[in-house]
Amino acid sequence: MKIDEINIAIINHLRDGRVSFKKIAEDLQLAEGTVRGRVKKLREEGILEITGLVDPEAIPDKYVVMAGIKLKNMNLVEKGEEFSKLRGVTSVCVVTGRFDLIIMAMLTKDFGILEFYNHEVSKIADVRSVETFVVYKSFNLKVPLPN
Repeated sequence: MKIDEINIAIINHLRDGRVSFKKIAEDLQLAEGTVRGRVKKLREEGILEITGLVDPEAIPDKYVVMAGIKLKNMNLVEKGEEFSKLRGVTSVCVVTGRFDLIIMAMLTKDFGILEFYNHEVSKIADVRSVETFVVYKSFNLKVPLPN
């Protein structure tokens, strides 16, 4: 499927997952059926997934950490999938730069960084090193998709 300017505009409107197709259609001067059809096609082709985001700062006793992972091998997708199944992990990205993977995890005071590494990350073979970043504050920015 071609990702054109209309699809990008629809996706940007969906950053607020509660916005109606009718509202998107009005804003973009399209028929509601056009918006509905494009969203359906984007979802069917695996380009778009509509999910809810939680602000961890609003949940008592929860905090977010990000970890940069260096691996001993280049099985990046396979290792990414393994990390995605660990308790607490909310996202995994294969990246360039000094790390192979960046993971995000939501932890609690009863299941903190030490428990996460000792009981979860230790299950994964071929981890060379890990660097942890505690998230103090996060901001969701509206970033347009590249053409």
